Parts: sequence; C-alpha cells; structure tokens
Amino acid sequence: MSELPDHVRRNRDNWDRSAPDWVAPGRENWSQDEPTWGVWQVPESQLRMLPEDLDGLDAIELGCGTAYVSSWLARRGARPVGIDNSQAQLDTARGFQEEFGIEFPLLHGNAEAVPCPDASFDFAISEYGASIWCDPYRWIPEAARLLRPGGRLVFLINAPLEMLCVPDAEAEPATDRLLRPYFGMYRVEWSDDESVEFHLPHGELIALLRSGGFEIEELVEVRPPDGSTTRFPYVTLEWSQRWPCEEVWKVRRR
Repeated sequence: MSELPDHVRRNRDNWDRSAPDWVAPGRENWSQDEPTWGVWQVPESQLRMLPEDLDGLDAIELGCGTAYVSSWLARRGARPVGIDNSQAQLDTARGFQEEFGIEFPLLHGNAEAVPCPDASFDFAISEYGASIWCDPYRWIPEAARLLRPGGRLVFLINAPLEMLCVPDAEAEPATDRLLRPYFGMYRVEWSDDESVEFHLPHGELIALLRSGGFEIEELVEVRPPDGSTTRFPYVTLEWSQRWPCEEVWKVRRR
C-alpha cells in the first residue's frame, strides 16, 4: 500500500467508501444489452465507442468499476479483462457476474501498472475510469504497452471546457464563465471530495498520445440528445447542449 502513488491511494480509499452508491447504477447498466455512455447515457449508435466486430478480440477495461462495460464486451464475443483500483467495486462486479451469468477475469490493481504481458490485447477502453483517475503520463503509455500493433484504445472523459467552468465544489453545476486556467491544467482536486482527477489540454493530450505510438482516428465532442437526464449535479442539459461536457477519443496503436 505504501508503494502506491499518493493519488492512487487516495482514489482507492474514495472508491472503496463510495462503492455502495454504485451498486444500483451498476445493476442498471449490466441489465442493458445496448450500451449507453457517459453522464447523459448517450446511446452507442451515436458515439460508436465499440468496434463493430468484437468477436474473439482480447479486450481490457482500464478502471472497470462495476465492470458493466466489460459485460457488454463479453456479450459481443470479446474476451475482456477488467482492472480496478477499488476492491469494493470489484466485489460488486463479481456479484453481478454471478447474478447475470457472465464471467471474465477481474484484477485488483492500478491501471498505471497492469500485471499483464506486453501486447496482450486488441482493444482497450475506459469510460471515466483510468482515463480520469490515473495519471495520463502513466496510464496512456501503459495502454500502449498492453496493445498489439493495430490495437485500438477508446476513452470517454470530461471535456476540458467543462473542467474550466466547474466550480471548486463539484456539486455545483458548470457556469458560463472560465473559472480556472487552461494552460497548465493537469491534476484536479475538489473541495468537497478527497479524490484526485487528471485532465490535460487538447494539445498536451495529442502530443502524449502520439509520443506513445498512437494515431488519432476521431475525437467526438458529445452533445446529448433532447430530453436526456443525468443524476450528476455538476452539469445541466442546457449547458451540455451548448458546449461539450464530455468527449470520446478513438486512437490506434501503430
């Protein structure tokens, strides 16, 4: 435990404490056959985060939480592995595996240092997992190590513009004013939360992906459909239909 970086220890404690809050949302997502994504549950048909043909692919979910994304991968013929920093979240995931009759390996660990050999996977995915809770200068090179040549990485994160407009207390919604600097954005801590997030400006993220051997295929700035709802307090539908609160990156390993 003492060997873990500070942000990994803090996030582990935070997610272990909050794990009961994610049981009901996890069960709802495990119950869905058609994936929906992000805080607005935008349908897969709009975002296309998953490859059209997953059959037989080795896949890893980086920061899997209750592992509903991995369950969607398994239902489509992939061979997923989920890794998460929180043992309590993984306990919930194992309960869902028994409940829904879908089994795949679940690893307790830090997605910045995955205990799998080089070039183990064809596809890697993170929806608000490692993609915001891990240091990008560690988890992105690690994802590159894990992927075979031609393998794809897809991740959904908060859009930088949203991060600039959300007050220090995450329970307050994003404003129409810039509240923090864009240049130098990296480690983000909230006054009402003990966790640590990481967010990079677009230029820095592009440079990091390219230096890690990735080619950028698509950046989707998410606009939720009319009538969308969310249980999260930090952004409204009106805001999210005017400016991007989320974005999806799709990249391929050279």
